[in-house]
Amino acid sequence: MTQTEGVTQDDARQATAARYRAVEAMVRAAERKAGRPLGSVTLVAVGKTYPESLLRAVYDVGARHFGENYIQEGVAKVDALSDLTPAPTWHFIGQLQSNKTRDAARFDWVHSVDRFKIAKRLSDARVGTPLNVLIEVNVDEEAGKGGVLPDEVETLAQAILTLPNVRLRGLMAIPNPHREPEHRKAAFFRVAQCLEDLKARFPEAGLDTLSMGMSQDLAWAIEAGATMVRVGTAIFGPRHYKK
Repeated sequence: MTQTEGVTQDDARQATAARYRAVEAMVRAAERKAGRPLGSVTLVAVGKTYPESLLRAVYDVGARHFGENYIQEGVAKVDALSDLTPAPTWHFIGQLQSNKTRDAARFDWVHSVDRFKIAKRLSDARVGTPLNVLIEVNVDEEAGKGGVLPDEVETLAQAILTLPNVRLRGLMAIPNPHREPEHRKAAFFRVAQCLEDLKARFPEAGLDTLSMGMSQDLAWAIEAGATMVRVGTAIFGPRHYKK
């Protein structure tokens, strides 16, 4: 590594750490504005396409939750950062194919369960403590988008609750990025109501998690009741996809 390369990489780490702190401050400000308890929202730093070095940079300033969208990349980072103490909490947030469930079962959370087959395979593959899972809700009922329709959530939840090695914690959603704020805000509130309905239907399940809100709309999601927000570009900068 040349000196110039070292300076450039160091600058990138410092800038990324500064952005993480700024986003964390935004989350806490949104909590206060919504009248939520301080620290009631978990910030998940989404590291897809970003190098391990930048994840370490945000870990060093307090990040403990990391999200990944791609199984192969995510598992490589889980292994690469296994030296960190305390260990990070790993969230798989991408669309999951059934043949990738064994690797996904290595994560601490899977946010994107939208079929019983996926949940069953995760349960079968899980070793140790139960895997935390969320049902992905296609709240705007968009054609071709992952997630179950709102009126299908209860049926899937009931089935998942029978599995021994996964623990259903709540819901995840990615509303349509409508340019009108009120449309997106309304979608977040619909997901929140869906969770309340599930809690009433399955009071013994301990459902407690709403994963929704990203870089552009996290304040609206927190206002609606999000307990996790998933942020990538606002922390790590523009993504650079391989061609």
